[in-house]
Amino acid sequence: MGDVLSQAEIDALLEGLVSGEVTAEQVEAEAISQKLKPYDFRQPNKFTKEQLVTLQALHGGYARLLTNFLSGLLNANIDIELASVGQVTYEEFARSVVTPTLLTIFNFNEHKGHAIMETNAQFLKPLVDLQMGGEGQMPDRAAELTEIEMSVARKILEKMINQLDIVWKDIFKGQPSIVALETNPHLTQLLAPSDIVLVITFATDVEESKGLLNLCLSYNFLEPVLPKFTSNQFKQGLQQPEPDDVKALEHWIKSSGIEMSVLVGCGKLRIKDFLELHAGDVLMLDRQQGHDLELFVQDQLKFKVQPGRIGQKLAIQVTSLAGEG
Repeated sequence: MGDVLSQAEIDALLEGLVSGEVTAEQVEAEAISQKLKPYDFRQPNKFTKEQLVTLQALHGGYARLLTNFLSGLLNANIDIELASVGQVTYEEFARSVVTPTLLTIFNFNEHKGHAIMETNAQFLKPLVDLQMGGEGQMPDRAAELTEIEMSVARKILEKMINQLDIVWKDIFKGQPSIVALETNPHLTQLLAPSDIVLVITFATDVEESKGLLNLCLSYNFLEPVLPKFTSNQFKQGLQQPEPDDVKALEHWIKSSGIEMSVLVGCGKLRIKDFLELHAGDVLMLDRQQGHDLELFVQDQLKFKVQPGRIGQKLAIQVTSLAGEG
């Protein structure tokens, strides 16, 4: 409703016409100018609005898939969300990349052309740190990856691209594979500076370290499969999941780690007595011997259990579900 004039604007326009301050030709010219939009012939829009909407929905699913996969793989708090989908020149994309970063050049063995996955340090370094047993902290100084870090990063990126293959399986034939890893976007001349590329940007959060993930897809790379980016086909793909996808999802869910803890009992203690505790002291709890203990899964009460041993290790035996059912 942005083109509808208010009553005050209509009154002002009529007053201008009556007084002669505004002519009919001026009103007509202004109306035409509002309908015109600037168009740069050096950067033509090669992707239709429907294609962009479908690509946005498709990669929104990839963001959720990648969030679940990396969270389970690294047992950490990882959140990835689709931020934007737009078309720019390759030169503009290269200028927008902030170093240090890592450009992963990959392709599909039955499809011509290459694609680029750009992962900046704020996203990739915490992932590498988690994979190497750390807490996923971002270093104070964002230096380039070492050879060891590069080797670890390559394995993570291979898995991320394989997850992308799940989303693209009906679009690109063949298996994806990494062609090269580059750290300087200005020296990576896969395309001409004026070539139109589609840039899909994801906002990432790895253990509170916020970064970016970019997919750079050239028009020449997407042109043979652009007719497949239709909303109808996309909806059909959502309604009919492949059995292999279901098995893969079940596999990663079942292999995800969960934290379990057992509550032996509770008791009250004065601060004075607490400060005087020593090894070997006995505390009285509110639970009698032989009563069931409580098993918590991810801080949620789930089962009633009995303590015991298996060999030299402490163990518990589940006796019933906690609560109703």
